[in-house]
Amino acid sequence: MKSSNIGGQAVLEGVMMKNKDTYAVVVRKPDGEIHVDVQEENLPAFVKTCKKIPILRGVVSFVDSLVIGMKTLTYSASFYEEEEGGDTAKEKSGEAAKEESDMAAQGQQGSLSTAATIGTVALSIVLAVIIFFLIPYGISLLFGKVITSVTLLALLEGLIRMVIFIVYVVAISLMEDIRRVYMYHGAEHKCINCIESGRELTVENVRESTRFHKRCGTSFLLIVMIVTILVFALIRADSAILRLVLRLLLIPVIAGISYEFIRLAGNTDNGLVNLLSLPGLWLQRITTKEPDDSMIEVGIASVEAVFDWKEYLAQNASSSGNASSPENAPIVNDTGETTP
Repeated sequence: MKSSNIGGQAVLEGVMMKNKDTYAVVVRKPDGEIHVDVQEENLPAFVKTCKKIPILRGVVSFVDSLVIGMKTLTYSASFYEEEEGGDTAKEKSGEAAKEESDMAAQGQQGSLSTAATIGTVALSIVLAVIIFFLIPYGISLLFGKVITSVTLLALLEGLIRMVIFIVYVVAISLMEDIRRVYMYHGAEHKCINCIESGRELTVENVRESTRFHKRCGTSFLLIVMIVTILVFALIRADSAILRLVLRLLLIPVIAGISYEFIRLAGNTDNGLVNLLSLPGLWLQRITTKEPDDSMIEVGIASVEAVFDWKEYLAQNASSSGNASSPENAPIVNDTGETTP
């Protein structure tokens, strides 16, 4: 099947799904109701142009996915903040409480399109650079007197970075709330895999679909770790400060290269690409969990809010397996990365 080119991410008790410039946040509210909110992303023409340029589009899409991810996560959490705040809503009539809850959530979504969101995303990027780049580099320098090979030091640095990343992923998976997010992550993947395998989007079919997908944001981050090792091993500079500066300057390039691989992986069944995708699929055994049927229903609602899967299946069926390669089609993440 031709790639659907839709993707998204799990949010608190829900799923965000994105298709081109449209994204939907679907949340299972505390009262059990499924709430659907559809938004249009209005990006400047310059940004849209950047999304068409190889390597550069990976950097732009990654930042874009972080912004949308932050907004949608906070939006989904707003439905549960009110519940935890006390019994005020329960004292009101059911309809009034529902209306107030929806208005509060919508207000939260709107407020996130401010500089506060940009600041939060910027802070997240800075912390990620410190934890996954600067700290491993600093630790590797401690072995400088024992290991004289720059290449071996780069490999050691990469190993330290990989260990920190995997320990972080495993540690947060032990939290109950995160485990439920991982279950919704599984629902998101299973819904996309269901339609991309040519099956109708029903609870039964989704339940039988795999929860692993090559275009996942988890796979993207792992590829970043691997590409980082290869790129940093090529840096030749005597000064530790210069090597650090070069590492920081190359981070956008590494993100762009990693994006191109994930993009390729999602649009091909090449044996070598599939083999290189395996580590990311293995890591998804941690970051995705099997969802229950209520979560699958949320995933289905998120797909249907932004994507006509019936038309997609019909088009692929009419092509009789001769669909043209979608290698030039944009991929949106899991992370909107532009990946599921």
